[in-house]
Amino acid sequence: MKRIIPIGEKRIIKKSFLCIFLLLILISCGKKRAIHITAIDVVTGQPYAGLEYTVRSSISKKDGGESRTEANGILDDKGEARLIIQAKPNRSYSVIVKQPINSCYNNSTVMHFNSPYDKDGHFTFEFAPCAYMRSKIANVNCEGATDLFNLRNRYTYEEWSIWFDVTGCYSNTGGPYIQVPAGKRYFQWKVTRPSGTTEHIDSIELLPGEYGELNIHY
Repeated sequence: MKRIIPIGEKRIIKKSFLCIFLLLILISCGKKRAIHITAIDVVTGQPYAGLEYTVRSSISKKDGGESRTEANGILDDKGEARLIIQAKPNRSYSVIVKQPINSCYNNSTVMHFNSPYDKDGHFTFEFAPCAYMRSKIANVNCEGATDLFNLRNRYTYEEWSIWFDVTGCYSNTGGPYIQVPAGKRYFQWKVTRPSGTTEHIDSIELLPGEYGELNIHY
C-alpha cells in the first residue's frame, strides 16, 4: 500500500535537502582568507622589496595528492603584499617567498596556515645578507689535558646555539674566511681548568659583505 506523505512532512524533507545543498555549496566555496606578507632585512630593519611570493594549496589523495598555485606576485616597495583567497577546509595552504640573492639567513621561506608563523594572517619573512668571518681560538694558558673550553653564540635575531666543547691545549689558527650572516653576533665562553673557572662574553658586528675576525686567547 502506497504511503501518502503529509504536506507538513514534505516541507520538512524539502527544507532538509535545501540545507544539505547549501551546506555543500559553502564547503565547496570555502571562506575568504586575508593574507598579509612582509619581508624584512633583520640587520637593517629595512623592507625587502621585489621578492617573488606564491600562495599554494594542497590536498592529500590516495594517489599521492595534488597541489596548485592560488596566487603569486612581487612584493611592493614596502616589502609587502596583501591579498584575499578562498580557503577550502579540505586543503592545506602555505605562503612561499623566494630567498634574495646573497642571503645567509632566513627564519623560513615556506610558512603554513595555522602554524606559529601565522599571526592572524600576517606572515613575516626575515632575511640577512652575507658577511665573512674566521675565528682564531687558542688555549695560551694551558694547564693540561683536563682544560675544558665551552663556546656558544647567537645573533641578535636568533636564539643561542648549542655549546661547542673542546678539551686540552686546543689551538685553531683560523683558516679561511667563511660566509656568515651579517649583523651583531654574541659569543659566550667558559674555561674550566685545575686553577678555576672563568666566563666571558664578547661580540662582533659585521656589515653586509664585510670581513671580520674573532680572536679568543684563553
